[in-house]
Formats: sequence, C-alpha cells, structure tokens
Amino acid sequence: MTDKLEKIVSLCKRRGFIFPGSEIYGGFSGFYDFGPLGAELKFNIKQEWWKEVVQKRDDVVGINAAIIMNPKVWEASGHLGAGFSDMLIECPKCHKRFKGDDAENECPECGTNISGLKPRPFNIMFRTFVGPVEDTASVAYLRGETAAGIFVNFKNVVDTTRISVPFGIAQIGKAFRNEINPKDYIFRTREFEQMEMEYFVKPGDDDGAFKNWVAERVKWYERLGLSNIREKKQPKKELAHYSKATTDIEYEFPFGWQEIEGIANRTDFDLRVHSEHSGEDLSYTDKDTGEKYLPYVIEPSAGVDRIALAFLCDAYTEDGNRTILRLHPKLVPYKAAVFPLVANKPELVAKAREVYSNLKSQISNLGSIAWDDRGNIGKRYYSQDEIGTPYCITIDYQTLEDDTVTIRDRDTTKQERVKIEELSRTVCAKL
Repeated sequence: MTDKLEKIVSLCKRRGFIFPGSEIYGGFSGFYDFGPLGAELKFNIKQEWWKEVVQKRDDVVGINAAIIMNPKVWEASGHLGAGFSDMLIECPKCHKRFKGDDAENECPECGTNISGLKPRPFNIMFRTFVGPVEDTASVAYLRGETAAGIFVNFKNVVDTTRISVPFGIAQIGKAFRNEINPKDYIFRTREFEQMEMEYFVKPGDDDGAFKNWVAERVKWYERLGLSNIREKKQPKKELAHYSKATTDIEYEFPFGWQEIEGIANRTDFDLRVHSEHSGEDLSYTDKDTGEKYLPYVIEPSAGVDRIALAFLCDAYTEDGNRTILRLHPKLVPYKAAVFPLVANKPELVAKAREVYSNLKSQISNLGSIAWDDRGNIGKRYYSQDEIGTPYCITIDYQTLEDDTVTIRDRDTTKQERVKIEELSRTVCAKL
C-alpha cells in the first residue's frame, strides 16, 4: 500500500468514513462498512448520478430490481459459465489462493515454487439457497451485476410507460462477486454498489449514442472536480464477447491507473439471449411505424465505491500542518459546520444552537449541517478541514452585539462577517 493510500485509509477510519467489515471480530476480507461520513459521501455521489442520468432527462427512467433472481437469469446471461470465472492458483504448501494473472514463480505467501502449476477456473458468483431445504433445486445466486434486473424488466417498462426508443433504464444497487483476491482497499471488494444505465437504441444508431454517452459521462466527473482521469478505448482483442466497443474512464489512483466506469456497446446480446432462454419476445415495436426489432444497448456502468475512493484520493491534500479534503461542495458529507467560539459560555452556546437549527432547516435541501463544540476553535477548524466541510460558521462575542457571524472558507482559511439574517442566502450562494 502506498504512503498516500495509507494516509487516506487512516483518515477514513479516524473520521468515520470507512471501517473494516466486522472489525470487532477481526474483520472479513473483501468487505467494508461505511460510517456516518462515508454514508453521506456515497449518498451524495449516487444522488448526483441519479439527478444527471435520470431526473434531468426525459428519456431515462429508473427501477429497483431484486438482488436474488431466478437462477435461469444467470444461466442465460452467461454468469454461470466460464465467461464469469477467474483463473485460480492454489499453493500446494500454504493453500493460499490467488488469481492466475497475479501469479509469479513463487507463492507470495510462503515462497513455494509454483511456476509449473496450471490455473483452474473459479466462478465468482455468490451461491445461496432459497427456501428451507438446501439442495440443488433451491440454489440461487446473489446478483453479480445490477444490469440483469434491467434487461429482464425491459418489456415491463415498455408496457407500463409512455417511453419509446431511444430510452434508458437506470438502477443503483448492491452487487456481489466472490473475488479471489480483494485488494487496494475499497477498489476491489466482494460486496459493492453499482450505478448502471442501459440505453436502448435502434440498430444503426448505436455508434452515435455510444460516442455521446462517453462524452456525457466524462463531463459528469469533470463537473464534480475529479482530475487525473482519462478515456481508454479497449482494443478489439480485449473486448467482451458481447461488446462492439468499450471505453473505460480511468482514474490515476496511488496504485496506478484503474477503471472507475465502463461504457459499452452491448449490441442486442442481452435482449436476444433472454428472449431465447425465457421464450418471451423482447422485441420492440415502434409505436409510429410498426417496425419490430431488438434494440441495441449502450451501457454506462460505474462503481460507487471506486468512485468514492477516487474522489477521496483526488481531494486529499496536505498543506503545512493541515490535512484537507478538497471535495466538491455537492459531495461533501457536511455542507457547513456551526459552532460557538467557546463551549463553556451558555449565552454563546444558546445563540450558536439557534443559528445551527435555523440554518439546518433553511438549507436542508442542499444537505447536512454539522454541529461541533469539541476542543478549541483551531482544532475544530482542522477537524472540519479533514472531513471536507467547505464552510465553518462561528458564533462569537460580537455575534451577541450585532447579530453577525464569521464564515471561514476551507480552502483559503479566509473569514468574512455576515449578518445572521443573510446567512442561509450566503451559504447557498457559496455552495
């Protein structure tokens, strides 16, 4: 783990962004819990994605499909076959298991020579049982991706809405993959959250739609201030069997360039295989011309946890003795923090509580507001800098005289005095 990543992991644990899963029992490899601040950060990321991809558009609707589906869904999609398997190598001495593409001449755990071992396929779908009897008839799987729930509901959405091709169906939800080697903190885990959208187009219109969605998704990251990103077009030899074209959006993490979102032209593969396996005709009939066809689909697929890590890495800054998370105001856990200059003066605390309550109610549509009366004023400023709060509002003795407060900027540390009656308008404008 790099020095910068170690510092970010430490900050996330110390400030309540991310905790090791089941920590009091020694943790559980590949699983993490998001604390109070991490939950807010993830919520804000998902909210910004949903606003951009669904709510601002007339051609996209959302669904929320079940995590456990009929196993036939995964048979049809190929998730139970070799295409959704990792190549696994097991050390004959220590029995450490790791992915074949991570293999070297020696076991990374005990140093045993493994150069002659052949990798074997390992399906990464999580298996479970439905019902009281654990037998082959009750086998089911935790979904390995959220997209399948969209494809099997394609006909339901078409039949129950007025939407017409070209249109998209979006979903945010948990997915599960039994990764052989979870690594790089929350970048590769066994339980994660996805934001996926399937945009259905008429065959022949897919190339233009693909190009447009790549551009749209890059703009989204740029608007939220994420730097160090690039587009990486996958060469034909590396494309998935269903893909006509795929472009990854990558971020330069402390451990190298890695994908945070992929945009793929999946052609008509998904609707075709689900039509064939289910016996249900998933063709689309144009409401104006009567033309019938299987739409092609463009899929922007993003990982919430990976994106959260990218924003944390990008925002992490050391400025002298200050550590700052320069998160975009739309993503920060707290939009502002309110506190009294000192915590042992009842009149200051009462006034600060009043300001806090009013501001909280007035700008609740923008996000959460923090109250902080721990330690001295300097420590409170540094604490809020470290969790990314863009503005700190202090109630001091002058406030009791003229009803003004100070607003401190996270990035510049500059302060200005503002009338309490103008506070909510000022904060909203700054955000």
